[in-house]
Amino acid sequence: MTILETKRTLVRHATHDDAPFILQLLNEPGWIRFIGDRNIRDIDAARDYIDERLLSSYLKHGFGLYIVDEKATHTAIGLCGFVKRDTLDAPDIGYAITESHHGMGYAFEVSTALIDYGHDTLGFDRIFGYTLPENTVSLKLLAKLGLTYERDQDVNNSGEICKLFVKVA
Repeated sequence: MTILETKRTLVRHATHDDAPFILQLLNEPGWIRFIGDRNIRDIDAARDYIDERLLSSYLKHGFGLYIVDEKATHTAIGLCGFVKRDTLDAPDIGYAITESHHGMGYAFEVSTALIDYGHDTLGFDRIFGYTLPENTVSLKLLAKLGLTYERDQDVNNSGEICKLFVKVA
């Protein structure tokens, strides 16, 4: 199911057909360094990840992380969407673009459209974003998206203190 379209992308629900892409993305060095190693090492584990993290969120919350397809190539190039965490009282926006598509503005393009979708369609009053302090690219992106720094917080109860940003509708 397509959620939205931008100039260069289609943003849609994940399916089990996306397992090879999820396997690739979750094992890229940038994902492991800044998001974390999810121990997804084969297609079956990728399908389980899709079930447990993506499809279950669509059912439980009515939103989640979505597959980002590049229109020109009909190829999956990223994940972007919303996550509802127990540690935050509003959803946060998350994004990851394949390393081969870094620096092309895809994360900004899709995140901008999703923030509008979150406010206008899903009715979010606030949207959080967070990143590790050393992830300077994400720090710049969150600011460019119009989110403002709110506080440092261990968002995932993992012992890692993140920079937490917020955008109010």
